[in-house]
Amino acid sequence: MANTFLTPSVIARQALANLYETTVMSQLVYRDYEEEFVSRIGDTITIRKPAKFEAKNFNRTTGIEIQNATEGSIPITLDKFADVSFAVTSEELTLDIIDFNQQLLAPATEAIAQKIDRDILSLRNDVVQKVGLNADAAPFKYANPRVAIAARRVLNQKNVPATDRYIVVGPEQEALWLSDELFHRADARGDTEGLREANLGRRVFGFDSYQTQNIREPEFLPADPPGATLPDHEIGVAFHRTAFALVTRPLVLPQGAANAHVESYKGFGLRVVMDYDISKKQDVISIDTLYGIKTLDPDRAVVITTGATKAKP
Repeated sequence: MANTFLTPSVIARQALANLYETTVMSQLVYRDYEEEFVSRIGDTITIRKPAKFEAKNFNRTTGIEIQNATEGSIPITLDKFADVSFAVTSEELTLDIIDFNQQLLAPATEAIAQKIDRDILSLRNDVVQKVGLNADAAPFKYANPRVAIAARRVLNQKNVPATDRYIVVGPEQEALWLSDELFHRADARGDTEGLREANLGRRVFGFDSYQTQNIREPEFLPADPPGATLPDHEIGVAFHRTAFALVTRPLVLPQGAANAHVESYKGFGLRVVMDYDISKKQDVISIDTLYGIKTLDPDRAVVITTGATKAKP
């Protein structure tokens, strides 16, 4: 008999904790979320962009000058629907939540976290500013960590705020960067376990630096020399938090699903639905989340190229 402890609400709370702890990019970009429920993929949400002001010279005779906040707004379509559904046996449903999490739930939510991060990283395609090695350089020569200086210069020239700047690289780049003494001079912690694990060093020429395996892009691989064993190509990115946005909304519970639950926490929302597949006589657990991504200001990001690239065929 199935363990009644493993209800959708219990599973949803644990799954949401897993998701919150394992995402990287979603913790670094501009976030907009409300508790309002949406019912379908494709809904469009209008969000307010961060306000911009101009510093004025104070004149005691004329007094202060009141500025209107130029927030602006931007529509974002909730067109990203991440889902992981899997069948469970009666034996698996009798596990306690700790074993169930380790065996099934953690891998499921990790897959969702990876998809969210990869989708956010795809916004690099909107960025035209680049630093690092160009297409004429020898492939697979990875940029020195001081390429961050060049990225900093570009952002400074665009008057990008000095706070909330991040630089994200892939595992191959990380391996070489960690050999630089620069990364042995600082000690830092991120906001979550995922960020702490990803953090490379508190400040790198004005950036908080992170590594994510999701930065690999197989579709941009250079041509491999015959017989060569080379690492995948990686395209890093340096950016301000307000360069990219992630918008999430909790999904409504499906009609007719008596065994379902929605859990939300700090802008993350997961829906868990449990059902029975009578045709195969097995229980099915479905975990999903709805979100949208958008480039808010491409001038607040810089692509870090680490070698020659090859366009998609």
